[in-house]
Amino acid sequence: MGKADSQPCRLYVSGAILGYKRGLRNQYNHTSLIKIKGCDDKKDVDFYLGKRVAFITKGQVADKNGSKFRCNWGKICRAHGGNGVVKVKFSRDLPPPSIGG
Repeated sequence: MGKADSQPCRLYVSGAILGYKRGLRNQYNHTSLIKIKGCDDKKDVDFYLGKRVAFITKGQVADKNGSKFRCNWGKICRAHGGNGVVKVKFSRDLPPPSIGG
């Protein structure tokens, strides 16, 4: 099998940000809840534990490297319930407008 026969390898999966970790009265912004596409139960979450998550935004001006894109990295730390939602700790808290996207 040569390079012409092989198909491209997808190294990412998209997901939706559901909100922050919270109780009835308190909200904890340091941990975000993310629903990964195609991850539907707790068994599927085991594969993603410890994997890295990138939250990418676009800025108005370029940074020192010439890129307008900003990246906030996080790590999947555990499952949230039994329906494929995961808890992710980011290096910087996610902004509130990112919820639901």
